[in-house]
Amino acid sequence: MAEVSMTVNGRKVSGMVEDRTLLVQFLREDQGLTGTHVGCDTSQCGACVVHMDGKAVKSCTMLAAQASGSDILTIEGLAREGQLHPVQAAFKQHHGLQCGFCTPGMIMAAVDMIRRYPGGLDEKTVRAELEGNICRCTGYHNIVKAILAASQEMSGKAQAA
Repeated sequence: MAEVSMTVNGRKVSGMVEDRTLLVQFLREDQGLTGTHVGCDTSQCGACVVHMDGKAVKSCTMLAAQASGSDILTIEGLAREGQLHPVQAAFKQHHGLQCGFCTPGMIMAAVDMIRRYPGGLDEKTVRAELEGNICRCTGYHNIVKAILAASQEMSGKAQAA
């Protein structure tokens, strides 16, 4: 057993976990944050993406003990004061979801992507960056459209246009 403590969505949490407990399990089962999904258990689908210390990670490939001491942000912590994050709002506006299973991981990956490309994104870059996230429903067109719209808004280009 290992004792873990971390900040999750701005709240300090701790607990005892088996050494083999994955971060995704700790978030879902111990913290009740079920927005982070388990899709494949092999890091192929990206449904489990969360941010650790500001960077996107696949929580199904990381032990909870490895995240101890870190700042974790899940999809539940993305909206602020009842307002959707710009990426969440763009997914809603541009119909960037269908069944919704991959959506939390896609949104978390997109937020990280936009952070890493503050000058804006193009379709080719978005598609290349999404290679670690699988959607089995939409064909990606509206997901890419939503990410590009959010990127424009967040980089200030929407106001200039």
